[in-house]
Amino acid sequence: MWQVFSKELKELLRDKKTLFFMIALPVLLFPMIFGGVAFISGQAIKDAQNKVLKYGLIGAEYAPQLSSALRDATDKFEWVAVDPQQDFKQLIKDNVVDFVLVVPESFSGDLFSTGQQKLELHLNDASLNMVYNRVNDQVEKLSKQRQQSAFAQLGVNPEQQTALLEPILLEKNNIADKREDWGEKIGGIVPYLVFILCFQGAMYPASDLGAGEKERGTLETLLISPIDRYKIVLGKFFTIAFAGATSALITVASMAIWGIILSQGMAIEFVVQFMSAISILDFILMFLMLIPVVSIFASVLLCLSIYARSFKEAQSYMGALIIFIIMPIVLAMLPGVTLSGGWAWVPLTNVALAMKELIKGTMDYFALIAIFGSTALIAGALIGFCVYWFNQEKVLFR
Repeated sequence: MWQVFSKELKELLRDKKTLFFMIALPVLLFPMIFGGVAFISGQAIKDAQNKVLKYGLIGAEYAPQLSSALRDATDKFEWVAVDPQQDFKQLIKDNVVDFVLVVPESFSGDLFSTGQQKLELHLNDASLNMVYNRVNDQVEKLSKQRQQSAFAQLGVNPEQQTALLEPILLEKNNIADKREDWGEKIGGIVPYLVFILCFQGAMYPASDLGAGEKERGTLETLLISPIDRYKIVLGKFFTIAFAGATSALITVASMAIWGIILSQGMAIEFVVQFMSAISILDFILMFLMLIPVVSIFASVLLCLSIYARSFKEAQSYMGALIIFIIMPIVLAMLPGVTLSGGWAWVPLTNVALAMKELIKGTMDYFALIAIFGSTALIAGALIGFCVYWFNQEKVLFR
């Protein structure tokens, strides 16, 4: 068995594509992707905030202060003459203006007699242009000025103003520490990334060790060797599992290291504190829980690879399995789904929940019995089926 494992591992490591998917991709490409997405999205938001918005103002004579504020902010707004009879929707679609603001005639009246005023803002809110927020900033300034003027007429002091504007204040005292709070927010993403990477890291070698050997004609040579069939299966199984676990381990380590490096460069101390709060024991438990998960993936992938007639056919079968990996992780993200009761026995979902709890620092370590018990049982059953499957001549030579 170990001779088969050693032989398959050496062949795997000679393959440049395998090394790329196992090492280069997690270490270099994923940080570049996440960094690139963060940079591009940040640049897009910055451009939207700094864009000079062309606008039309209907009823400017009823709101001279607002009109003057918009005209003076030349670095943010550009006035365009708009006829009240024109189709505002068409003007915005044709990029003549970015928005049209309609002021009612009663806007210039006394606040106590006219009551609340409504301004109509016509815009295309389907794109990232931040029109509403930027116009609202100008309107809020004028609104506060009117508030202060009304309070001055009524003779209301600042303390009374605060009480009138917000009669009851609900003060929140969060008993959760920062680790638990942020762990709840990002804890569900980590299993998603790790599971997918485990699966993808194992998928390529699995396709090669079964269907690939069929295409090359080397499977027959291996079968006539004086090695028991179950040892051949286990040797291939351990090779696939090793590839998947290595890919996931390198990826997690890469993300952690890049996260700490970038956070120090950007003076984000919280990221360093958050990472240091997770103990070595928690990291070890996360990795140990991945062993039966990778075993499940490796067994299923090897069965499909043995069944497939070609490398391409094996890849098509394996690609369809992604949905069955995503579904248990999505269940772990749903509200009310916690690592208690029956959920601790649900395969994959229990591991995703446990990783989330370990990141939060609220792990019930007794649940590890159910987690390791259920996943190890299923992994063992699948390995047994894989051995049975490999012994079927009609499957090997279909």
